[in-house]
Amino acid sequence: MSEPIENQNAKQRSGTGFWSVVQSVGAAMIGVQSRKNRERDFTQGKPLHFIVGGLIGTALFLLVVWLLVQYLIATS
Repeated sequence: MSEPIENQNAKQRSGTGFWSVVQSVGAAMIGVQSRKNRERDFTQGKPLHFIVGGLIGTALFLLVVWLLVQYLIATS
């Protein structure tokens, strides 16, 4: 017997782990991503996880740049 379609979809969309999302967001920020990982993200990942990860990644990047500028201004 085959499984119901709902169970198959649930297994297929089980999602990716935290570190996979972090890795994918980081790779997207610098513009490199393997085809295998991109396909995994689109088939198993949930869009909300990548949206939130992207927003957090962008905020962290901006914070680091701001802190670096503040440090450079203070030391010059």
